[in-house]
Amino acid sequence: MLRSLFSGISGLRAHQTMLDVTGNNIANVNTAGFKSSQVQFQDTLSQVLTNAGAAQSGVGGTNPAQVGLGVKVAGITTNFQQGASQLTNRQTDMMISGDGFFVVEKGGEQLYSRAGAFSFDALGQLVTPDGALVQGWAADGTGNIDLNSPLTALRLPVSTLMGAQATSGSAFEGNLPYDAAVGTTLNRQVDVFDGAGAPHSMNMAFTLSAVATATTPATWNISATVAGTTSTQSGTISFNTDGTLNTATFAPLPADATVGTSAITVDLAKLTSFAGLETIAAASQDGRAAGGLQSFAINSDGTLLGSFSNGLKQAIGRVALGNFANPSGLEKSGSSLYRVTVNSGDAQVGAAGNGGRGSLSGGSLEMSNVDLSAEFTNLIVAQRGFQANSRVITTSDEVLQELVNLKR
Repeated sequence: MLRSLFSGISGLRAHQTMLDVTGNNIANVNTAGFKSSQVQFQDTLSQVLTNAGAAQSGVGGTNPAQVGLGVKVAGITTNFQQGASQLTNRQTDMMISGDGFFVVEKGGEQLYSRAGAFSFDALGQLVTPDGALVQGWAADGTGNIDLNSPLTALRLPVSTLMGAQATSGSAFEGNLPYDAAVGTTLNRQVDVFDGAGAPHSMNMAFTLSAVATATTPATWNISATVAGTTSTQSGTISFNTDGTLNTATFAPLPADATVGTSAITVDLAKLTSFAGLETIAAASQDGRAAGGLQSFAINSDGTLLGSFSNGLKQAIGRVALGNFANPSGLEKSGSSLYRVTVNSGDAQVGAAGNGGRGSLSGGSLEMSNVDLSAEFTNLIVAQRGFQANSRVITTSDEVLQELVNLKR
C-alpha cells in the first residue's frame, strides 16, 4: 500500500484532535477560571531510503533520502495566562490576581482550582459549586492565624461569636490646660468591660493642685472609679513649664472579683499641658462585649475579616493558595479542578501575596482566558488541514485504482 495513504490518515487523526481541543476551548468561553489548551504537532519516524554517504577520494558525500510517515500529536498544553476580571459583588466570590490556585478537598483528595465561585453550605462551610471544601487556616478566639498549622475546611457559621474580653488597659490623650485655676476639676468617662462583656463606666477626675513655677512643675491629682465595682485608684501627674510630661504616678485600678472586672492599667504618657487647650479624652480601651457575626470581607492576603454586632472586626480565617513549579504539568480532573502529577511538582501551599503567589480580590471572578478570534482561526486551520489530508487519501486511492486497472 502507498505510504501517503497512511500519512493522510495520521493527518486526519491529528487535525481531528485539534478540532476537539478547539471546540472544547470555545465551549468553555464563559467558564470561570477556565484555561484554554493548544495542540502541538510533530512528525513521526521517517523511513530511510538511502543512507548518507561520506566523502571519498574524488567523490563527494551524499545526503540521506528519507520519506516521512505522517504526523502525530506531540502534546496538548494548558495556557495559564491570566483571565479577565468580572465584578460580581458577591462576598463569597474570589479572584486570584497572579499565580496560584485555590486549595480544595473533595472526597478526601486535595485538588486545586482557579475558579473562585464559592458559597456556604448548611454547615457554614465554604464550598465550590460541586461541594468541594475550600481549604485554609482558621483563626483562634483572638483573631490570630497560625500559618504553620495544618490546612482545614474554612467555616463561617452564622453562630460565629466574638467572645467578650475584660478591659485590662486604657489610654488617655490630649491636653490639660496649663493656665487653669487651682482646684479646677476635669471629669472624663470611658466604658470598660468585665469578663462577661458587661459595660461599666470608668470616671477619671483630673484636679489641678499646684500651678507650675520656675522651680516646681504643675501638678494634677487623679482619681478613678469604676461604677458598680469597688475598683478605685488615685495618683498624680505633673508637667514641666514647657508643657511636657514630668512624672505620672498612677497605679492600676484593682480587679473586682464580684463583678468580674480585671485590673486596669491607665496609660497617661501622651498627655501634655499647654495654655488655652482642654482636649483630654479617652483614646482607647482593650475590652469588648460579645458579638455575633454579621458580615465578612476578604483582604488581598486572603484573610476573611468578620464584622460583628459589637461594632468590631476580627479575622475569622485565611484562604490558602498553592503554587507549582510546572503548572502545565497539572492534570485536569473536571469541575474546573486540577490534580497533582509527577511532572507538576508538589504544591507549595502558603498565604496569598508571598512565595510567588498572587493576591486575592473579593467580589470578583476570573473569567476564561479563551481568545475567540484565535480559536476561530484555529478552526479554519484545522478544517483546511483536515481537508488537505483527506485529499491526500483521495489521491492515493485514485493511484491505487489506476494500479488495479492495469490488469483488465
